[in-house]
Amino acid sequence: MTKSLFDVSGKVALVTGASSGFGAHFANILARYGARVVVAARREDRLEALAGTIAANGGEAFAVPLDVTDADSVAAAFDAAERADGVVDLLANNAGVADTKMAVDIDEESWERVLDTNLKGVWLVAREAGARMLPAGKPGSIDNTASILGLRVALAVSSYSASKAAVIQLTRSLALEWSRKNIRVNALCPGYFVTELNAPYFATEKGRRYLERTPAQRSGDIQELTAPFMLLASDAGSFVNGVALPVDGA
Repeated sequence: MTKSLFDVSGKVALVTGASSGFGAHFANILARYGARVVVAARREDRLEALAGTIAANGGEAFAVPLDVTDADSVAAAFDAAERADGVVDLLANNAGVADTKMAVDIDEESWERVLDTNLKGVWLVAREAGARMLPAGKPGSIDNTASILGLRVALAVSSYSASKAAVIQLTRSLALEWSRKNIRVNALCPGYFVTELNAPYFATEKGRRYLERTPAQRSGDIQELTAPFMLLASDAGSFVNGVALPVDGA
């Protein structure tokens, strides 16, 4: 893997859900490959720490508060990015939540929280990005974080699976609409990676046994997402559009 292959120098990248997990990783690698990175989430203290780490490693980053379920907050984050760096032309649309319950135990409040963040939030942020890229006449890349559970199902994750399946179809629809304007929209579909969201479960004996039953018999290392993500984000994937890319060890 060389920097020239995944070079995103000169790009303005906005990463949602950047305060931890996949989002923090994506922000770090985008900065490593040359993008000016806007890290966005609700936990501002973590964002400031992340921006500081990126700067200490020679990258460029600044933090903006963002609630992906609030259209005004989304617009304000893009406004702040434009004032600092110009039009966002690379979006890592990553914010998400989960609620692990059997379907009969999911209440309406829980269902709405998952769908609002994972689907409505992805739509609001992607819509805002497209609405700014299109009149600017800039080529762009939008990478929506979906999940392997958007392509298949498992027990006790019906709301999460439904939201991620919808993200995949939204991705394909946006790719179709915007491809002639040179804006690519793809979905990354990670399998089981240990993050802040799921670490308590995978630390249990039940969680460890679950991983042992998967084809890879282990969780993914977050570094194993780097190349697939950068393929979709950078010009290395310039003819890759509307895909849902599984990264799940089979």
